[in-house]
Amino acid sequence: MLSNLKRKTKSIGLATLLVAIFIGCIVVDGATNISSVANEHWAWNDIVGWIDLYTTNTVSVSSQKLTGYASSSAGDVSLDCATTSAGNICGVSNYGVTNDGLGNLSGYAWNDTYGWISFDCNNNNGCSSSTYRVYIDPDNGDFHNYAWNDVAGWFSFNCAEPNVCGASNYRAKTSWTATSTTGTLDSTVYDTGTAKGAQLNSFVWKGLEPANTDVKFQFAVSNASSGPWTFVGPDGTENTYYTPAADTSQKLDYFNFNDYRYFRYRVVLVSDRSQRVSPRVDDVLVNWSR
Repeated sequence: MLSNLKRKTKSIGLATLLVAIFIGCIVVDGATNISSVANEHWAWNDIVGWIDLYTTNTVSVSSQKLTGYASSSAGDVSLDCATTSAGNICGVSNYGVTNDGLGNLSGYAWNDTYGWISFDCNNNNGCSSSTYRVYIDPDNGDFHNYAWNDVAGWFSFNCAEPNVCGASNYRAKTSWTATSTTGTLDSTVYDTGTAKGAQLNSFVWKGLEPANTDVKFQFAVSNASSGPWTFVGPDGTENTYYTPAADTSQKLDYFNFNDYRYFRYRVVLVSDRSQRVSPRVDDVLVNWSR
């Protein structure tokens, strides 16, 4: 006899992942994730000279924004209004440099001597004649390209862009990189009611899987309701996962899931690398036979 078991799961999309995402983005006052290596915490401007992103021990990069302030011969270069050397001044001037989660920076920094420093051309009236954006390599944390100030001109964050690394090998570098956030849910224990054990045949899940996200499954079986539970994928190990698309039936391996009375499944949700989009699982349907 064939039976269908429907498990209506609690939605475990973005809301669940936000806990992990926000934990990964907490910025602690007086802390920096800028490299302390001698040539890896600098920007350059022909008028201001060197801008040091490390010495103040405040500059930090998260998947949402930059915080803190750098030091220079012209005074602080403040990256957001909430973490200036004078404290939170957002009530007076609400500004900052944002990160799209993939390292593309936007918005403004501020310097008392020269004024606004624009990190992308969309925040500058000269955008139509000059396209620019400071960005961070999402894989290794290296800053690249230029910011702009109407008085001081270009601020370079990496010697590679003006092609002067042979003469002056500088860059700004952060330990932040773009990484997906993962959320995991293990189901309750299901009893097939078959003392001699049942065969798990297939499963299908319903929900949403946006581009660049992932939904993965593993199953565990036992002849005792208390387990033990070892979640495995297609090759019978804990290192692989079933990854069918939504509303697509996935066959389960006969040898891994045969002659067991109890079973559970594990759902793994993986956000995109910007940590702004996550999949959602609403229902899981498991087909088994006695």
